[in-house]
Amino acid sequence: MEGVSLIALVLGSLAVTAVCRRFRSSPTLVLVVVGIAVSFIPGIPDFGIDPNVVLLGVLTPLLYSAALDSSYLGFRANLRPISLLAVGLVIFSTAVIGLAAWWLIPGLPLPAALVLGAVVAPPDAVAAIAVGRRLGLPRRVMTVLAGESLVNDATALTLFRVAVAAAAGASISLLSGVGMFLLAGVGGVLIGLAVAWVVHWVRVRLNDPPIESALGLVVPFAVYLIAEEVHASGLLAVVAAGLYLGYRAPETGFATRLQDDAVWRASDTVLESVVFALIGLQLPSVVREVGAAGPLLLSGVILTLVTVLARVVWVFPATYLPRLIPAIRRADPFPNWRTPAVISWAGMRGVVSLAAAFAITPGVPYREQLVFLAFFITVGTLLLHGLTLPWLIRKLGVQGGETQADALAEAQAQHAAGRAAVARLDELAEETDGQVAQHSVQKLRYMAQMRSNTSWERLGRPAAEAGESPTAAYRRLRREMVAAERETFVRYRDDGRIDDEVLRRVLRELDLEEAMLSRDD
Repeated sequence: MEGVSLIALVLGSLAVTAVCRRFRSSPTLVLVVVGIAVSFIPGIPDFGIDPNVVLLGVLTPLLYSAALDSSYLGFRANLRPISLLAVGLVIFSTAVIGLAAWWLIPGLPLPAALVLGAVVAPPDAVAAIAVGRRLGLPRRVMTVLAGESLVNDATALTLFRVAVAAAAGASISLLSGVGMFLLAGVGGVLIGLAVAWVVHWVRVRLNDPPIESALGLVVPFAVYLIAEEVHASGLLAVVAAGLYLGYRAPETGFATRLQDDAVWRASDTVLESVVFALIGLQLPSVVREVGAAGPLLLSGVILTLVTVLARVVWVFPATYLPRLIPAIRRADPFPNWRTPAVISWAGMRGVVSLAAAFAITPGVPYREQLVFLAFFITVGTLLLHGLTLPWLIRKLGVQGGETQADALAEAQAQHAAGRAAVARLDELAEETDGQVAQHSVQKLRYMAQMRSNTSWERLGRPAAEAGESPTAAYRRLRREMVAAERETFVRYRDDGRIDDEVLRRVLRELDLEEAMLSRDD
């Protein structure tokens, strides 16, 4: 891929994403469709997928960022449903899809059919999570989907390695296959946690935000490569490291957290945009490899339906059967059928399936047909679920009711935090024997009270009914004052009365204050 083509791909993907966000729609589906449309334009270069580049350069940072932003406590609390989806469902889907392909395609060996099953077994929950967040799915559903997406890729790629080795003629017993699976899983988690512990120990002692953030950027790639070197799962290692470092993030400095958040948000936007555009752009190369794709179309449609139904068939029993055990049922009662219905329909496949498909070695029989079918199933599930999942969520009315509860919990915590802050302020004022100016103490008391009031005000009636609250008025007026200050500093810089270095320093202070003032907008 030439440099100019790569830049055009990135800029075009970001442009489509920007337009979708402007109109409050999920860019995932649009990017795939635009990619397919662009692939028909004469002269468009071949944007081939290099599996190693995708796994290391795209999937690794995306998984790490998602793990950093995930709730370790939520992940642990929902370990059973996450495991049933990320491990159980992937194994089930691999078997069902593989058997269906073996039955449909004459001459296709069963090990090669299972390779296809492993390739398309893991859903990519990026699109589903984006839709769910926009439509207000319950937090637990979002946690389960996010947890599934963090782990299922590692499960599928481990099965993929075993299936490829078997299809290429290697002698692999069931016991050795299970051993490979356990080594990949347990080894990956242990390596990820060990590296993350060392990194966190170093970061909290550096007290150098740029270096701390730079070290954080290296972590996912280093963890992945170390784990893969010993034949463990690099992806599971990355997830374990991200969950650990995300959980321990409050122990780092504020500047490091601000920088990390900005860096990973920008990185996610670029990578997710490019990834889904690449899926659509693969059409010409996939069709070119397989030659006559017509005979495979019917098989593609049937296998897509099998892929979709396999998730539905698994999710409902996996949701209700464990709850037949009294201890589980007491701790986690039976959910309404609408919740598993939504989870069962959030099965879009993504770039992991394509990367795995292109990684199929030439020694595997029917390789070209398998790549085409993987592409067909990936695009088919993206279009089917992407178009219907929002409708299903609205139709079933599956929405979270955490907003009011979150506001109450935050108000209570903010109240306790404010009291602790004022108590500490009083201690400091007494220690200085009145050397601290009283107006400074009163101003700090007022700011602590205002922060506490902000949380309580969100529990009241909406602003449209009750009018603008005092805290909201303060934030609005202060933002206008900050804008006026910023304009003055810029004018002084343009007139040559202050240097750019001075401007950058004061703008950072104003930007941090404005970010705090705008956090509730």
